[in-house]
Amino acid sequence: MNTATVTPLRATDDEARDVRAQVRGLMQIDRTLSQARIAKESGLSTTVVSQWLSGTYPGDNAAVEAKLQRWIDTTQAQREHAARLPAAPDYVATPSSERVIAALTYAQVAGDIAVIYGGAGLGKTSAIRAYARRAPNVWHCTMTPASASVATALEEIAEAVGAGAATGGAAKLFRAVCKRADDSAGLLVIDEAQHLSIAALDQIRAIHDATGIGIALVGNESVYARLTGGNRAAYLDRLYSRIGKRIRLTKSTQADAVAILAAWDIDEKPCRAQLIDIASRPGGLRGLTKVLRLGSMYAAAEGRTLCCDDVRAAWRELGGEA
Repeated sequence: MNTATVTPLRATDDEARDVRAQVRGLMQIDRTLSQARIAKESGLSTTVVSQWLSGTYPGDNAAVEAKLQRWIDTTQAQREHAARLPAAPDYVATPSSERVIAALTYAQVAGDIAVIYGGAGLGKTSAIRAYARRAPNVWHCTMTPASASVATALEEIAEAVGAGAATGGAAKLFRAVCKRADDSAGLLVIDEAQHLSIAALDQIRAIHDATGIGIALVGNESVYARLTGGNRAAYLDRLYSRIGKRIRLTKSTQADAVAILAAWDIDEKPCRAQLIDIASRPGGLRGLTKVLRLGSMYAAAEGRTLCCDDVRAAWRELGGEA
């Protein structure tokens, strides 16, 4: 049986230098592009990327360069697409979002518990992020169905507050969180709180009692309904009695939509009427922002400002009525 030595494919020196130059150029343009991030996004190890960049990788360089070339092509395509997509204003101070910020401010200053609840797409999360940028020791923790239990909720909270490499059972996690939050005058914001079990909600109440920090429970209508339902457990009464502020956002208001349109510089009256109507539908301000971004991209591609046809086309594309 004949055997043959298989020699790994190797790129030419010029090809290798070209790929390296492209990678280094992207790293200079975007300082967040570390070798570790490039490795993760390209499917390589950090060691391989480091050695390859220095020209000392002993393995199949051609295979590495092929992967990195695909990563470069994808990254550049994403950048070109992002450049065409108009950026939404980072934060718009709507009447509804300012109500959220007022409740967060109260909870932190007073060391109290606030509940902020209502429909989706009304700017609750963007208001939380805006408040976290302006105030110290604000920990924004988003829950999911996977974090419903006491232990998993505490894992999320421990990571959010920076409680170090907190591991172990619920009791150990609770102590680590309390040690980090005690005497901090901080605010723990529990977003999507409707996913938490009753026991997990009561554990968060215990964090408040042990540390005196403010707590904000944010979510949909079921968050508050569970606190006031006739079948709630006795220990949930302890949480309900500690609520110092309740904010309910049922739907976006016309004033909310007008504030967002002003931030986008939308002046044409027919367009404004259409967009205000879209904001009043399910999805509210989130849907409005998506229509504005997509419609503005259509307009920019033709070198003009947003018009009613762009709004209608974007609304149809996003599943709205024709």
